[in-house]
Amino acid sequence: MLPTVSTLSFSTLAFYFFAAIALSAASAVIFSKNPVHSVLSLVLSFVATAALWIIAQAEFLGIVLILVYVGAVMVLFLFVVMMLDIELEELQTSLMKHIPLAVLVAALLAVLLIQWILDANSAVLELPFVSGDARNLSDLGQALFTRFLVPFEVAGVILLTAMVAAIALTFRGKQDLNKAIDPALQFQAKKENRLKIIKTMSED
Repeated sequence: MLPTVSTLSFSTLAFYFFAAIALSAASAVIFSKNPVHSVLSLVLSFVATAALWIIAQAEFLGIVLILVYVGAVMVLFLFVVMMLDIELEELQTSLMKHIPLAVLVAALLAVLLIQWILDANSAVLELPFVSGDARNLSDLGQALFTRFLVPFEVAGVILLTAMVAAIALTFRGKQDLNKAIDPALQFQAKKENRLKIIKTMSED
């Protein structure tokens, strides 16, 4: 028996609301024809997912998702998409040959996801014991900088590599209209080459 609207709590209603936004935005990422619209839809999907994390009392993950992905990574993606000269027709033509493989992978992922949901609903979930004085940020910081220090540093290097690659892709080389001033030429300047006095005849 499905719960009615009157029996649902505010957190449950908020969960369904943000989950619907996340699914709609994720669908827009796939089916949007404009790459800029796809990136903006992905930003909206991340924001809705961050709200879901906060509802699940994982505040740190929600804030990190906003600050890192929405505030840095997705802005970088949007910058790259807007700066690169992408030929949409040529890109769509090259991607058409990969549709069968994409459909096969999507079908396998859908089957695995459905099977996981059915197994999760049938099994009894036993949560680990958490004391009343447990703190999310303190425990997460201890785990992040002790047991998971190497993966954390590797993730930072990967993000740095992505940023350098984005800058390299958008760099157009030295332009002819560069207005940089060469100091050596300034020191070589002489007043004889810059100023010329011309005598004119006075009119009576």
